[in-house]
Amino acid sequence: MIESRFAAPDAPSGDGALARIVFGATSGRPVIEDGVPTLHLRMTDDAREGFAEIWRSAGPVRSGAFNDLVFAHDDAFLFCAGYIPSSGRYTEATRKAYADAFALVGELNFPKIFRMWNFIPHINGENGEGLEVYRDFCRGRAVAFEQDYAHASGMPAATGIGTWGNGVGFYFLACREGAVRHIENSRQTPAYEYPQRYGPKSPSFARGTLLGDTLFVSGTASILGHETMHEGDLERQWSVAISNIAHLIGADNLGAQGVDGGYTLRDLDQIKVYYRHAADLPAVTKLAQAAFHPDASIRYLQVDICRADLLVEMEGIALHRRSD
Repeated sequence: MIESRFAAPDAPSGDGALARIVFGATSGRPVIEDGVPTLHLRMTDDAREGFAEIWRSAGPVRSGAFNDLVFAHDDAFLFCAGYIPSSGRYTEATRKAYADAFALVGELNFPKIFRMWNFIPHINGENGEGLEVYRDFCRGRAVAFEQDYAHASGMPAATGIGTWGNGVGFYFLACREGAVRHIENSRQTPAYEYPQRYGPKSPSFARGTLLGDTLFVSGTASILGHETMHEGDLERQWSVAISNIAHLIGADNLGAQGVDGGYTLRDLDQIKVYYRHAADLPAVTKLAQAAFHPDASIRYLQVDICRADLLVEMEGIALHRRSD
């Protein structure tokens, strides 16, 4: 099985590394460093501590490049990262980058994408046409899914969040075999069914993806149905967001989708908490520490969120903890 850990930004990747994503003070195109695909994302500055996310697998790893993408894989799992330069319009470049990614998973025979991340500059700003940048990005992504991704399993879990960098950095994980099931949340409208007032194309992702006994939770915020709840109120937005995750991973929601068993918030790990305002960090930290297991790895990133009225978003990986 594939696994990840958070580490210091300059920590070595170690044996069996598929990928290294550095959440730090610089950004740019992904490169192969010491045989490991490495993506730098500008998500912090000198006043805030950065970290690295390292993905590892059990088998021998091979790495390479494909057009503007870098990748690594073993016999079971594929990691791929890409970069879209800053532009006045992202639709075409996003569609091309995603089409290249889909071509790569086809060529290497890893057809089941199960988790994606997208880090988008000026996410709430306007492009050259006056369209919100996030909606511009979503349009290109949706077209690529419609025209270039043929796998029947559907759209994977994903995060779309802001970055302080000047281009879109993205990465994803795919597998060759195994049962992959994309999960929706009965409290929320599927993102790909949002009404048109949220943009010319709906966001292309599932609320979560189950791979074996591991549930990858998408970026989740204070949205019920398709509406933002409690604009301007951090604690109430946190309450809705954390309740959304608890419901998503719980036995009732999973059982309604044909999955036996469930998880609790105490099973969540490798958690990223995105918050909009720097002054909210103490409150967000206190809320997270109360909600999650004391041993959970949590990192906090102050960035803009996909809707201008959202103050906090979070993601993680649910896996049953071993007994102490």
